[in-house]
Amino acid sequence: MRTILQAVFAVLLIGSAELAKAGHHEDALNIEQLAQAFGWDLESADIQSQKVADGLYVLFGIGGNIAVSIGEDGVLIVDDQLPQVMDKIEAAISKIGGGKIDYAINTHWHFDHAEGNNALGPKGTTIVAHSNARADMQQGGIVNMVVAKYNQQPYPKEALPVFTYDKGMQIHFNQGEIDLRNFSSAHTNGDTVVIFKAHNAVHMGDVFNNAGYPFIDVDSGGSIDGMINFCEQTLNISTEDTIVIPGHGPVTNTATLGRYVTMLKTVRDRVA
Repeated sequence: MRTILQAVFAVLLIGSAELAKAGHHEDALNIEQLAQAFGWDLESADIQSQKVADGLYVLFGIGGNIAVSIGEDGVLIVDDQLPQVMDKIEAAISKIGGGKIDYAINTHWHFDHAEGNNALGPKGTTIVAHSNARADMQQGGIVNMVVAKYNQQPYPKEALPVFTYDKGMQIHFNQGEIDLRNFSSAHTNGDTVVIFKAHNAVHMGDVFNNAGYPFIDVDSGGSIDGMINFCEQTLNISTEDTIVIPGHGPVTNTATLGRYVTMLKTVRDRVA
């Protein structure tokens, strides 16, 4: 059933048109091959920004959504996409009033959310993640998206998180508490929801995909039951006014997250 669910979600997430474009790749690809397969242009990638609260922004580009906290303590980001677009990310942060990236929190280990570590770590950015995510980054491995496999190389020491946690931790930054929580294995075995308490906002990484159906990395310990539990636990600590930043897709609210949970349960029950 795990493989069936993974295949079903991959088809639903990518869609028939994207499947036709990407084809099916049995061999693991590098980033250039993957970009070509999915029609990504890393050189001309456009990074757009959206202000969601005072001092809190979201950047959209190639890869996962990036939350950006800017204030008197500096710049903290959640996820960092790819090193090939880091100069564009830094330029976008500069345009909204930020400077050097002081902290980068990775919601999980996948390349489109955390491979920017390879550009930030050598510059002195402090990287934070769940302990399992760090272990996966250190080991590397195949990210099996069913229609394509990406060979994620082990991260060098300077690109690895220097602070990790198991259940939860707090960062006091820019006049607010930022909570990191892991409720269960979900999208992977090392997911983090980042809670910006001062802004009543959460960044959920790929546990919540608001651009279609999710990809569940069962090879990395993910499961649909874990996805459902993680989302429900996040809803339990949120309010109807909470700003919800998904791993992909537009910023939204808890009502949309609730409908996403219903969809997950429906798909699970139909496939079971």
